[in-house]
Amino acid sequence: METKRALLAVLAHPDDETFGMGGTLALYARQGVDVYLICATRGEAGEVEKEHLQGFSTVAERRESELRCAANILGLKGVFFLGYRDSGMPGSVDNFHPQALCVQPVEEVAERIASLILEIKPQVVITFDPIGGYRHPDHVAIHQATVRAFERLAMLQQEGKAVNPVKKLYFHTIPRTLLRLIVLAMKLRGKDPRRFGKNGDIDLASIAAEQFPIHAVVDYRQVARVRERAVACHVSQGGASLTGVGIFAQIRRWFFSRDVFMRAYPPAGKGSPKENDLFEGIYE
Repeated sequence: METKRALLAVLAHPDDETFGMGGTLALYARQGVDVYLICATRGEAGEVEKEHLQGFSTVAERRESELRCAANILGLKGVFFLGYRDSGMPGSVDNFHPQALCVQPVEEVAERIASLILEIKPQVVITFDPIGGYRHPDHVAIHQATVRAFERLAMLQQEGKAVNPVKKLYFHTIPRTLLRLIVLAMKLRGKDPRRFGKNGDIDLASIAAEQFPIHAVVDYRQVARVRERAVACHVSQGGASLTGVGIFAQIRRWFFSRDVFMRAYPPAGKGSPKENDLFEGIYE
């Protein structure tokens, strides 16, 4: 008998689930897959305007509320918080907080993730790529802990102590062609791509130079508007400005509503055809 399909995303902050791979999560939820999220922090170090804190006692409370709003729209079946603290960007004082995710022992975080995997029993697990998308310390930390959790479960299965439910492990990444086009466009406009973002603390040029293979492409055009509604939940992080109407919004939905992944397990052979379904081959 076929087991109920379940997918788990293991991420760092509120908004990662929507801004990064929200289209994929919404697509599978609407296909009847049980979609779950592990969120390591509550985004305490995120910048939030005072107007968005009205009715909330802390930044963490506001951002958790936004995540739960987005999770409901995306169709997530469950959200689990690990309770660590947002580490902030590289070099910030938040890096040194004793509860910051980036300073926690990898084995400790991995053990907690592994326990939740055994509880949720997902066949597919998704996390960040090895550089955490854009080298955010928490993204890198949760990537490393998720990989270690998978290795731990594989070892326990070999020893006959547990059954590892995970059949496939994927890393969500950013299309390098798109990144290089953005870098080129910035240079043509006289902007420095090494100082990208609101605070100029993202080196987009070095990120674009990284090479990650693409093994799966998920087309989520049919739920692009659902993702946009979830994006709008993250008001404090500028979500409301990332949606729109009109011809340009429609063009964006049609041509850019795709998530790309590299497959960590099972290893993809050289020249393997790209998958368009993260569950492909599991029940064959």
